[in-house]
Amino acid sequence: MFKNLLNLFFPKVCSGCKNFLFDNEYVICTQCRHEMPLTQFYLNPENEAVKKFYGRLDLVHVSCFLYYHKKGIVQEMIHSLKYRGHEEIGTVLANWYAEDLKDTAEIKTIDTILPVALHKKRKRERGYNQVATFGKALAKKWNIVYNEEILIRNQYSKTQSKKTFLERTTVAENIFDVVFDESHHNQHFLLIDDVMTTGATLESCGRAILKIPGAKLSIITMAFSH
Repeated sequence: MFKNLLNLFFPKVCSGCKNFLFDNEYVICTQCRHEMPLTQFYLNPENEAVKKFYGRLDLVHVSCFLYYHKKGIVQEMIHSLKYRGHEEIGTVLANWYAEDLKDTAEIKTIDTILPVALHKKRKRERGYNQVATFGKALAKKWNIVYNEEILIRNQYSKTQSKKTFLERTTVAENIFDVVFDESHHNQHFLLIDDVMTTGATLESCGRAILKIPGAKLSIITMAFSH
């Protein structure tokens, strides 16, 4: 009864289209699920995301789950996840994508998942790392480690949405660093983020991670922006 009253005054809506959800729907309505712009990059070893890192990073696997378009379903979902505290979106997307990727040979060799690190000040402002639930759900599905302590961010900067195109494409040195011990040597790390745009931030993170002796690196993001 209490649940029915709660739904009456605070009805659950779809994270994509904002229409009311039916009882058998969770976070994303059935129509939005069918309309999701899936990239299917994981089926193509020469996909658009891979090409961003040619000559920049030596990577085992690169893929993104969805296409990100302005004023589209995915933009609305990522915005709700990042700025409105709807962390459950990350879990839903991870559970969905984990099933797609579970038979991918490169994924089976991953040891540890690392999120793109937030500066401590940014994390206090936002209250959470927006990709944490995505990473934790992937780790649970694949029975591997999720670790927020290895990759750290040294510098506080404005968010990507407020940067110019030149700022987004510039790979800054020493923004990210790693804290590790011998147990992390020779591991295959999976770096995750919400949206891949120019790839500059991911490249900065990747360079830091590859300082670990014997490290191998893969990258997965929730979305890919043209």
